[in-house]
Amino acid sequence: MIGESRLSFWAAGSFCNKVVTMKKLVIFDLDGTLLNTIADLANSTNYALAENGFATHQVSEYNYFVGNGINKLFERALPEKERNEENILKIRKAFLSHYERHNMDHSSPYPGIADLLAALQEKGVMIAVASNKYQAATEKLVPYFFPDIHFVAILGQRDGVNTKPDPAIVHDILRIAQVSKEDALYVGDSNVDMQTAINSGVDACGVVWGFRPVEELESYHPKYIAHTAADILEYLG
Repeated sequence: MIGESRLSFWAAGSFCNKVVTMKKLVIFDLDGTLLNTIADLANSTNYALAENGFATHQVSEYNYFVGNGINKLFERALPEKERNEENILKIRKAFLSHYERHNMDHSSPYPGIADLLAALQEKGVMIAVASNKYQAATEKLVPYFFPDIHFVAILGQRDGVNTKPDPAIVHDILRIAQVSKEDALYVGDSNVDMQTAINSGVDACGVVWGFRPVEELESYHPKYIAHTAADILEYLG
């Protein structure tokens, strides 16, 4: 069960504690927020790099490669002098084949996430996913790990739609849910997520258990910083 915990948020340049009004919609980032997927992403990218004769990386390095979609992931993983469209497409082809078979080998929800989602659903709060992971994988992983949760929208990286931090994905979800930006909360673990919230005009909650350090989140001054999944529920009141 979700226990008691502390919620930190920015107010007048300092951290305070407070319970505020319930939101109608919570939009979650996926990788690094709902699911710890870094090992599977790293393993599949390393496989693709090795298949094409490039050096591989430690799993921990991928914390800073991911976040802007898979093509940007491949660009960052390639040697600097080899970062061209041809090589990115080669890595992408090998990655997709491998990741399709191995995207659940080591991935799992973060502690407390399943309870958080169930509690939000019970309270009548709508839940959505806005990810820069490509759409097919996003649609596969979310229902698999959270089969009892109804998501009003599960959106990933789609052809013709700009990736985060462009606000298009958030605007799409707000339209589907028929919710105003004032009634939504965006939850994520990276600078990309914090900038997405800013660009879309939605309150942001940064989570510290993901791929990026808390200092990165704090530099964007999100309204809330959650140290546990329970903090998000406490914020919602």
